[in-house]
Amino acid sequence: MYYKFSGFAQRLVGVTASAAYTPQGLKPIVPTEPPAPIFETSKLPPDLPTADSNLVLNKVPDLQKIFQRSDGLPVHLKRGVPDKMLYRTTMALTIGGTIYCLIALYIASQPKNQN
Repeated sequence: MYYKFSGFAQRLVGVTASAAYTPQGLKPIVPTEPPAPIFETSKLPPDLPTADSNLVLNKVPDLQKIFQRSDGLPVHLKRGVPDKMLYRTTMALTIGGTIYCLIALYIASQPKNQN
């Protein structure tokens, strides 16, 4: 015998096998026909690029070799000059922002002159 929770009686009640495997509130799966196509075209436009032209060279193995090299550099500086420029720019902005915040705090801590 199969059981299912009855929302009306608030207890388990005996049911058939198909009703026991169908959750409450859902209907059993009924095969449906695929929807009709909106635009019926049988050939592709000639100006679309082919799939081969969209392929791009995979750079991941080359980058893995660069990053796994044991040359004593930290990972964020392994790619050379562009990484050094980004690192130095970030450090300069961080130091400049810290100095600006300290100056703003100093100015805010001074009482205003009331003449």
